[in-house]
Amino acid sequence: MSHANAALTPRHRLKVARLVVDQGWRISEVAARFQVSWPTVKRWVDRYLAGESMQDRSSRPRRSPGKTSKTVTKRCVSLRMRLREGAVQLAARLNIAPSTVHRILRSARLNRLSHVDRETGEPVRRYEHDHPGSMVHVDVKKLGNIPDGGGWRYVGRHQGEKNRAATQDKSRNVYGNPKLGYAFVHTVIDDHSRVAYTEVHDDETAFTAVAVLRRAVDWFADRGVAIERVLSDNGGAYRSHLWRDTCEALSITPKRTRPYRPQTNGKVERFHRTMADGWAYARCYISEQERRDSLEAWLHQYNQHRPHTACGNQPPFSRLINVPDQYS
Repeated sequence: MSHANAALTPRHRLKVARLVVDQGWRISEVAARFQVSWPTVKRWVDRYLAGESMQDRSSRPRRSPGKTSKTVTKRCVSLRMRLREGAVQLAARLNIAPSTVHRILRSARLNRLSHVDRETGEPVRRYEHDHPGSMVHVDVKKLGNIPDGGGWRYVGRHQGEKNRAATQDKSRNVYGNPKLGYAFVHTVIDDHSRVAYTEVHDDETAFTAVAVLRRAVDWFADRGVAIERVLSDNGGAYRSHLWRDTCEALSITPKRTRPYRPQTNGKVERFHRTMADGWAYARCYISEQERRDSLEAWLHQYNQHRPHTACGNQPPFSRLINVPDQYS
């Protein structure tokens, strides 16, 4: 493709050359007709006679004596992944300019530490299944219940302790304060579309996890998505025989991540972070029940209205076709 300031497109370059070579026009006449210089016409005529392309040639030189060697480039990338140092520190080790180090890291997509896995130091590997239902991720997010009157995050430590002490509950912890318990948010999120199904329960047992999975399968089926595989961590509920038998009954292949490797299940982990910011701790709730009641509205906003960068800044439901209430 020609550059933005080219006087002739490749099609017109060919036409110019044919007027001179095939039809016998003089170069000066063709140059005047197309309002270009005499050398420009001569250039395309010579290329046409030589049987060469009318496209622009690469401006890259044939030789680059000052180019950074492959050995230095590989050494720079290796040190970046192993030591996680910046351009200035790596430049001192390699005896090259920091700008050269930055250029190498940019070409290797390692210029930001967020592109490097914190555990292994290796580049982050991103993947996405090609259609909805090919893989879903499941996990449980544990949240502390909110006492009546509001939690300490919004009302302060002093008032939060008062609200906690005023909560009517017979069970007490070792400090004599009432046990408020936890909310366990069970999430099933589709790998391709990022559409999420979420329920809040008071436990994370295998029976609860299985019940959530069955309801999620029905919920996705109503939207034209058939779940084929499910990826989970190595929690007790997902290692149970009940989970295995339920997946077999639903014709779903269960898969688990490597131990101590939550990055493999990163899509649901990132969703839980978004959920914590957008729902769990987004505003001051005066009770745990109020927070749980607001989950459905937030989940609707996330699935059907909130732009998602992984979906081209479109909501997750945009990747599902002809589903009920898609545009509601």
